[in-house]
Amino acid sequence: MDRRLTPLALIATVLLALALVAAGCGDDDDDGGGGGEETTAEKGPIMIGAAVDQTKLMKFFDGPALAAAQIRAEQLNAEGGVDGRKIEFQVQNTRLDPARTKAAAVDLIDQGADIMWVTCDVDWATPSTQEGIQAGLLTVAPCIGTDQMGPKRFGEDGKLAFSYGNVAQDEGAALAELANQKGWKTANVVTDKSIAYTQNVCQAFEQRFTELGGEIAGKESFTEGDGTINNVVSSVNDSQAGTIAICATTQQDLPAFVSGVRGGGNDTPIIGPWSIDGAFWLPKNPKVANNIYVITYASVYGDDPDPEVRDLIAELKKAGAPPATGGFVTGAAAVDGIVEAIRDNNGSTDGTRLADSTESFDGLGTVSGSVSFSPEFHTAFGREYRVIEIKNGKPRFTGTVEAGKPVTFD
Repeated sequence: MDRRLTPLALIATVLLALALVAAGCGDDDDDGGGGGEETTAEKGPIMIGAAVDQTKLMKFFDGPALAAAQIRAEQLNAEGGVDGRKIEFQVQNTRLDPARTKAAAVDLIDQGADIMWVTCDVDWATPSTQEGIQAGLLTVAPCIGTDQMGPKRFGEDGKLAFSYGNVAQDEGAALAELANQKGWKTANVVTDKSIAYTQNVCQAFEQRFTELGGEIAGKESFTEGDGTINNVVSSVNDSQAGTIAICATTQQDLPAFVSGVRGGGNDTPIIGPWSIDGAFWLPKNPKVANNIYVITYASVYGDDPDPEVRDLIAELKKAGAPPATGGFVTGAAAVDGIVEAIRDNNGSTDGTRLADSTESFDGLGTVSGSVSFSPEFHTAFGREYRVIEIKNGKPRFTGTVEAGKPVTFD
């Protein structure tokens, strides 16, 4: 049998081959072209899987941030979403149990999460963060305050991990700038050693304060609940300084410290970072809760200068979740950043692409103010901090302060 093609058969074969080539080229165009460098917009809702604490210690941080994030997502959805795609949150309660935290993240990933959202402490968040980054998802915390939410803790995969909280090196530097603005040339430094954040804030404060010409008059430390706070009070009251910088959390030792200092007749200005924000922890005596200054994300006392922040506070109140501190605003800021990264990548939620965009943010405008990241800092820096003065038991917004260049240390 003669297997050679006839002229007509040969022509048909060539035309079929050309048609197949043309079809292949058309598929490349649909994918964005450019040798695979671009991607087309993905379809359906953008699902943010949130593995957070809703019942234990971190609920006081995770809850307001998540509520603000959901409100911000609803606002964006009402405007058409992200190129027509709605933002949806799926939430699971971790109860701060490591096994449950991991299982929650795995389940959210299996449900199709595009972004992983984790709790506001890097240690408690580690099980869910690891699952998120190993699955190739952009993994975001709204308010972790250490530089460990990134490659420093999680290695190469940590490039996918970010926090919209203030990195401690930036916050401590801003606290030092505040002391310098006020003309306080000497400082007693008191550090709660129970978490890395508070230690890092005071470390950064000391470094920037001395760079600005200040002098550390004394240093004291305690660990929340260790029973030594009265000894710390005595040491501070015996050491005169222009200000007392305390890096602590709003647990029992903080009001005990303030009461002890003021009860000893020491009226020295007390300054602290966002972790002592809020009026709920203040000693009830107005003469004791006096001459205290806090730097924070936003004022929740009805006098914040940003209308967008005031509107967000009003929406939170309507939702039955009035914020007790300014930390709520980082949840909304995280949504702003996620949306910016997705739009920067033509609608793609590919984790690596989103991480590249996020790491390049330099002064990104968010509801929380200007946010920057870098290869070194995957936790936000560069915000303008609100200064809250507590006078006779009443907090009020009094101005702003910036950190300048963040402090760096090992």
